[in-house]
Parts: sequence; structure tokens; C-alpha cells
Amino acid sequence: MNEKLDIITIGESLIELSTSSSLKTSECFSRNYGGDALVTAIAALRSGSNVGYITKVGNDTFGEYLLSAWKSEGLESSLVKLTKGQNGIYFVGHDNNSREYQYYRQKTAASTLGINDIDFDYIKKAKLIYTTGFVQSLSLSTKECIQEIFKFAKENGVLTSYDPNCQKYGTGRDEALENFNMISDYIDILFMETKDGEQLFETTSVNMLITKLSDLGIKTIVIKDKETGISIYENNDTINIPPILTEMIDATGVSNAFNGGFLSKYLDGANIINSGRFANALCLLQMQNVGAVKSIPYKKDVEEYCGKIYG
Repeated sequence: MNEKLDIITIGESLIELSTSSSLKTSECFSRNYGGDALVTAIAALRSGSNVGYITKVGNDTFGEYLLSAWKSEGLESSLVKLTKGQNGIYFVGHDNNSREYQYYRQKTAASTLGINDIDFDYIKKAKLIYTTGFVQSLSLSTKECIQEIFKFAKENGVLTSYDPNCQKYGTGRDEALENFNMISDYIDILFMETKDGEQLFETTSVNMLITKLSDLGIKTIVIKDKETGISIYENNDTINIPPILTEMIDATGVSNAFNGGFLSKYLDGANIINSGRFANALCLLQMQNVGAVKSIPYKKDVEEYCGKIYG
């Protein structure tokens, strides 16, 4: 693979089975796929970026489906390895206007990803490498792998981006903080929800989080809060994008999709406020449909919607 990539994400792929009704009563589920870093990859891809993906896929019933789906999507996955093992599955349902989740993701193929699976010349082809704290938590080998990739990227002029993504998946504070500290010296762009900030640094104050993170040398910081909206720090300045109330059918993967939209626009040369507005518009459209990936809109639709809400 000789083509230059805008973004490479590293993550775990999961089979998604979703329904618009309750998991208790539904007899029909729609099949797709998800996973936090994978959702970010697809959002960036549909926003116009050239995106690669690194993982290991189990050779169970769903393995070939995943590889075929990514090829059809245009995701560069030539180095994804099909290996002995299983792929995780999660169910998404809706009961009394609230989301229901059921995960089956113990010892998946992705958890066996290690340094020996990485082609570091492939890493050099990207403008930016992205992953999450949850991916680090899959196993000791993925934890070590992420650290080495981020260190290599930093040493070779490749940007890095990270989202702790710890609170949603129940990662304990000690492990979440260990994951963050392992790569904090190498992070260029950080995404964080205030709930993750509370778990890591025992505060939900956007100003305190930005101060803490910028003191560590992180250049671009995006803090997401349901009440105050999106706060983005860069070059000693912070801008805010207020929340917009809209119809919400399903918010599965919405925060991860925001990251993909933001990175795509930002790497294309947009400033932080236009990148944030584009990503926010993407999320608002995504929430009007069911599913983490199948609901992600394409660039043209996002740009049209962004123009309507921001002018």
C-alpha cells in the first residue's frame, strides 16, 4: 500500500445487531459493525479523508463479512489480519425512550494485537494516528502496542490523537490513568468528555481540564459536555460551540463519530471552530437514525446541514 493516508485508527471491531424496539421483545435485528476507533475511522472516511485501520479480525462466521464491508466502504484495511478467534458482538435496543446495550466481547481477536503485527512503514504513510483508552485496555499487548506506535509517530513527524473513552466502558480510574500516562507525552490532539475528565482528574470543570492538559504540552484539546457544548483549546485560546437541541433517535457512537468528523476537517486545513461545527453537525444528523456506523452521514449532507445551523 503506497498511497498516503490522512488518518490511521487502531481499534477493535464488533458486530452490531440493532433494533428500534426493546431487546426483550424484538424479533428482528439489523446487522452492521461498530467499535469506538472504527466509528471514528468511518466518520472521517465519509467526511472525505483517506483512512486506514489497524486491528485483528477473528475467523469466525463474521470475519469475512467485516473485511468485505470495509472494502466496500473504502476503508484501507490491507494490513488487517484475519486470525484464529472470535469477534465481539453487541446489541442495541430502545425501551421507553432509553437505549439498551448488551455486549459480548471477552477475549476477542483484537485483544491479541501486538507489536509484531505492526508495519511501522505503514504508520509513516499517515498524517495522523488515532486510538482510544478502551483499545489500550483490551490486553497488555495492545497497551504496549499503542505506546510504541505513538512514540514512533512522534519521533517520525506523524501527528497523534487520543480519546480516553474510559467512563462508558467501565474502565477503573487506576487503569484509565495508567493508559493515559503511558502516551500523554506523545499526544497532539486530545478528545475528552467531562465524565472522562472526572474519572481521570476528579473534575468536570472544562477550564481546569484544559489547564491540566495544556500544561502537559497537548496542543489541541476538545472537551465535550452535554450542558455547555464543545470547548476547543489551541494556541492559548479557547472557543465554545454551544449545544443544539434536536431530535435524537439513537446516540450510539456519536462521540466517536464527532472525533472522526473533526479530524477530517482539521487535517483538510479548517480552523478549530469550523472543524468543531462540522463535527457537531455530523453528530446531530447521525443521532436521527439507529446504529453506530450505518447512521453516519456523508460529507455533502453534513456540509449542507452545517450551513443551515451555523450560516
